[in-house]
Amino acid sequence: MILFLAGTSDARELAILLKRSGHSILTTVVTQNAAIELKKAGLSVYVGRLTEDDFVEKIKEQNVQAIVDASHPFAEEASTNALNASKEAGIPYIRYERASQSHFGKGITIVDDYVMAAEHALRSRGVIMLTTGSKTLQVFTERLLDQPDIRLIARMLPRKDNMEKCEELKLPQRDIVAIQGPFTKEFNSALYKQYAVTTMITKESGKVGSVDEKVEAALELGIEVIMIKRPKIEYKNLYSDYADVLTHINRVVYTDQTMDGRE
Repeated sequence: MILFLAGTSDARELAILLKRSGHSILTTVVTQNAAIELKKAGLSVYVGRLTEDDFVEKIKEQNVQAIVDASHPFAEEASTNALNASKEAGIPYIRYERASQSHFGKGITIVDDYVMAAEHALRSRGVIMLTTGSKTLQVFTERLLDQPDIRLIARMLPRKDNMEKCEELKLPQRDIVAIQGPFTKEFNSALYKQYAVTTMITKESGKVGSVDEKVEAALELGIEVIMIKRPKIEYKNLYSDYADVLTHINRVVYTDQTMDGRE
């Protein structure tokens, strides 16, 4: 059994590839919506956040031979918990992380974290569009929402919990863009024009996360881009290619089965 951290479109593709290659997969996701897509593909799914202890228990319960962590590049807590659990259980940990985007040039300010992004945006003023999700929304509302000469626009997934969070943080309804991507460069450009955006804040989520399209559209319109770096985690066995993950898994599972005398 492989315990597979999923939740993104590329993770789903990789899980399907592993399953079709003959591996038994248990995927884990945080939301029911993500689970629906995985179940449609015939994958077993556990829904819920897992602590390090939860991971260790799942490893024992399911006789897990390896963990494949294909979670979002910014799912730092989940990755750390899975990595630590694999060490405690003495099983291999394989990290799949989508390739980074290509834009790190003029017009882009790279920052280390969300607080630095908010502080930089505070100096920029104008219409600021967040494309960083709801989890860290409070970091921005606390610093930017009631500031003069700043309008904060939050673009996020159209989920009930996201809307409730916006209400809790007193983000005006007119400043919420509840929509699910991926989006083309043309769509992003139209959205920026609609709200007269002057600064766009995004994360270094990777090409699959459609960051290129967001950034290209912004730069063409002269919009300042603030990009938050990926979390710094010392991953073991890090790959950005499905084939490399499959090769590693095949080697690990074959070796483990041979040692157990099952082949």
